[in-house]
Amino acid sequence: MIDPDERAWAEAIGMYERRYTIAKVTRREHEEWVYDVHTLMHGDTLDARGWRVNDPLVGEFERLDDPYYPFIDLPTDPEKAEILRSRVHEIPRSSAKKFLAALSTTWLSVARTEDFEERRAGLEAKADTVLSRFPEGSHFYANTGRDSAEKDYYQHISGCSTISTHVWDLGLFLVSDTEVGMVWSFIAW
Repeated sequence: MIDPDERAWAEAIGMYERRYTIAKVTRREHEEWVYDVHTLMHGDTLDARGWRVNDPLVGEFERLDDPYYPFIDLPTDPEKAEILRSRVHEIPRSSAKKFLAALSTTWLSVARTEDFEERRAGLEAKADTVLSRFPEGSHFYANTGRDSAEKDYYQHISGCSTISTHVWDLGLFLVSDTEVGMVWSFIAW
């Protein structure tokens, strides 16, 4: 697996710019990765390598009073970290690839995306670029329920464990020995 360069990374996470999606990566500072998620949830977190992030809330008024908006389940202590951990479940790399592609669709639903088959190869190539930053041995955690590891993310996703102020958010934490990333999409009804 080849590590992406800055240009390839920017193009890959560009697939989220049309969505209400936060996509970024921070350095892994803690043995327990969930504490690094706290850093990712902060609105002004820069990429660990200085690369592009996708955060549609930069400069928005919601962040003035709460720099962690829209997240509400912040892993700031062991109890809260365990709560967040209980809301996500590990999935294999192959599922993470499909989930990353699905997270770029308009309604977070491949089934409701009319041109998905035409765009599929390009979205999967971008998902592969995102995943290439996380080498073999990395771990991926989705908030789509206990059966997350068996889900086909190109089928209807019927549930989630939200970690935000919104009624529906779907996301993936990507964890390597050196970096922690998130791609988190929201539907704000």
